[in-house]
Amino acid sequence: MGFQLGLFSPNTESGLAITTVPERWRATWDNNLRLARLADETGIDFLLPVARWTDWGSGTDFHQSVLDPLVWASGLLAATTRLRVFTTVHTAFHHPIVAAKQLATADHLSRGRVGLNIVAGWHAPEYEMFGLTLPDDHDTRYAYAQEWWDVVRRIWSSTEPFDHDGPYFRLRRVVGSPKPYNGRSLPVINAGSSRQGRSFAARNADRAFTVVAGPEDGAEVVAAIRKEAASYGRNVGVFTLGHVVCRPTRAEAEDQLHYYADEYADWPAVDEVMRLQGLHAQSFTPEMLRIYRDRFAAGHGSCPLVGDPGDVADGIAEFARAGFDGIALSFLDYAGELGYFAAEVTPRLRARGVLPLAAAPGGSP
Repeated sequence: MGFQLGLFSPNTESGLAITTVPERWRATWDNNLRLARLADETGIDFLLPVARWTDWGSGTDFHQSVLDPLVWASGLLAATTRLRVFTTVHTAFHHPIVAAKQLATADHLSRGRVGLNIVAGWHAPEYEMFGLTLPDDHDTRYAYAQEWWDVVRRIWSSTEPFDHDGPYFRLRRVVGSPKPYNGRSLPVINAGSSRQGRSFAARNADRAFTVVAGPEDGAEVVAAIRKEAASYGRNVGVFTLGHVVCRPTRAEAEDQLHYYADEYADWPAVDEVMRLQGLHAQSFTPEMLRIYRDRFAAGHGSCPLVGDPGDVADGIAEFARAGFDGIALSFLDYAGELGYFAAEVTPRLRARGVLPLAAAPGGSP
């Protein structure tokens, strides 16, 4: 399939940039629709949303408004023709019988272009809002997610009613129709960077979606995930994430980064996000949380891709050389910046062999 480019978190207010600048991304439906159509036209391979149910506290707009991932994905799939749109599903907040039908319906709506991002959850305030208790250990969260996914897959593959008795679900005469559009499971991503999350992806996903410090440590992460997947007789690819600041010159890009992620960073929100990540998630190591405060302001801790178009293309190419199968990108203003990225960075990625050459009008590469 080759290296893929995606957009991450455009369904959320401010995207991944924890900033107060007025030109930050506004996650309205109209803006997302405009972005999806532009992505469809410019060769972006996929869109990937965040599932967020509560905000980060008073006094900040960061993720204050979040479009529901499944409804968002369904609407965008109906308005596009080519790209894949994932929906992100928290296993603790969505019953597997309901999720199986919703996902299969979206798959029929899009003629097979919906994807599923399975997340086991970590944000304690969301659990409290739902009247649930966040399990203290990752093993329990992922054991629950595994049983959830086992039920969904069985619904999609079974032609007869079945009973299910497990530690978390006791179900009777389960049926589910329609099945996915192509008669099999959807493309699956697992967003997780803990040991348990990466192991879950190795057992179940088509792509692991994981945070890394950069291409160097990322190459080791890719190798480890693929090795574990191979032990299960599976071939699993790996995606990571990065925030893009691309301008005609490196100096302009660095000035823009300083402007929105330093001068006007939403530092109270940055510190709250990092505090909760440290308490309940293992996406970032303690060392990363100590030194990555600026990265959180710029792009929620993701890898920086900052500079002129050649710099950004070189940075993405390093991830491809490290063995990654794709990268999900964020921008301060997705729709306002994607056109420039597509015009200036994408051709350089093709020239570097990261992306395939564009097809000529007659259909030849």
